[in-house]
Amino acid sequence: MELGVYTFGDNSVNPETGRMYPPERSVQNLLERAKLADEVGLGFFGVGEHHRPDFPISSPSVMVAAVAAVTKNIRVGSSVTVLSTEDPVRVFQQFAEISLISLGRTDITVGRGSFIESYPLFGDSIGEYEELFEEKLDLLLKLNKENPITWSGKFRNSLDNVGIWPRPYGETEIPIWVGTGGTPASSARAGRLGQHAIYAIIGGFPMQFKPLVDLYRETAANHGHDVDKLKVGIAGFGLLGEDAKATKELFYPYWHQTMGQISAERGFAGPSPESYRMQVNHPGAFLVGSVSEVKDRLLELKEGLGLNRYILQMDLGNLDHQAVMKSIELLGEIAPELAD
Repeated sequence: MELGVYTFGDNSVNPETGRMYPPERSVQNLLERAKLADEVGLGFFGVGEHHRPDFPISSPSVMVAAVAAVTKNIRVGSSVTVLSTEDPVRVFQQFAEISLISLGRTDITVGRGSFIESYPLFGDSIGEYEELFEEKLDLLLKLNKENPITWSGKFRNSLDNVGIWPRPYGETEIPIWVGTGGTPASSARAGRLGQHAIYAIIGGFPMQFKPLVDLYRETAANHGHDVDKLKVGIAGFGLLGEDAKATKELFYPYWHQTMGQISAERGFAGPSPESYRMQVNHPGAFLVGSVSEVKDRLLELKEGLGLNRYILQMDLGNLDHQAVMKSIELLGEIAPELAD
């Protein structure tokens, strides 16, 4: 199982000015973290997409290209690209160019988005949420396999024997992961299509996802795909520190701030210290604590779910940069053991 980091470039309000920190601060911190993740031997660095002031990365392909240019060995990619409101041709071309920059070290993770800001922004209907994703994923997968391409659909113009350039490094396919929040339908879709699947688990108990992982693999096998070649990953909150108690205390206010804001926007019950304690300790979803504690959790989940990748969002709510850097170093210490 490879270990990695993902980020949305979280920003927050500077308490001294009452205004958001400048977005370039988040971008420069992101690049420092990516270089460190590469240096300590992590397997993946991912950048996600949002269209909000507190998440200043709206174009993951631009940031992934920047990360690719300052790293040498680590795989880089989106986490996620909101494909429902993107043009698959442009997504493929952008990541094909990143593949050339990185000499083949890039992945694409696609999803429908956990926020809806991109739908009105780009003129797509949230009422066509499922249909948009299905059609655009179909086109992206075909672009990855065929050139020239002939294709037709509902939401964009048809392609009739059109060449799409550039092609990825070595004329190979770009690995495509399908992101899911954990519904049976999305697990079955990824299996039916024979694509890697990654589960966003930011609450609850990870082992409760085993039936979904089993469904994914069973569906893939039933549709003639080689299950041994398909990968399963988890993306979730995490932070490593020298001391378990201090690390849990450090992560709490940033988690509370972020989840409190989202809960208020969506009309949900706000986060509580009790729910945090449940999530931050075994068998909860947050891998926050000491190196040995997080390593044990990762080993358990690797075996229990048959995982190939686990990536951690460490900078939740614009958590302290040096703490995130230290966490990346510590994660790198246990990466070789998880890779076995």
